[in-house]
Amino acid sequence: QVQLVESGGGLVQVGGSLRLSCAASGRTFSSYTMGWFHQAPGKEREFVAGISWSGSTYYADSVKGRFTISRDNANNTVYLQMNSLKPEDTAVYYCAAAFLLIGDAVMSKRYKYWGQGTQVTVSS
Repeated sequence: QVQLVESGGGLVQVGGSLRLSCAASGRTFSSYTMGWFHQAPGKEREFVAGISWSGSTYYADSVKGRFTISRDNANNTVYLQMNSLKPEDTAVYYCAAAFLLIGDAVMSKRYKYWGQGTQVTVSS
């Protein structure tokens, strides 16, 4: 069993930055692929970024060059550094954990554990 708790969301102006954190419980955190997803009102949940147990990363095209996912296995935490934020980045951001290959990181249905989400609002 893994519990995930996101933090770091908030209100930021266009072009600003935020760093989201996802703290995980459990001794097997380092074995999981971790993903970040977001969901805007009235839209489906979408993949943002993923990182494998070994540190391989994968990003949605919409965030490449702006967002960076990283993990600290010693502290059971995964991060999402978000720079050059745009209004279309406004959403609830969720972290998730699963045993899967990084190539499958985009598949939300493959994730077993989810956090409660943190709101990110980018104002223009």
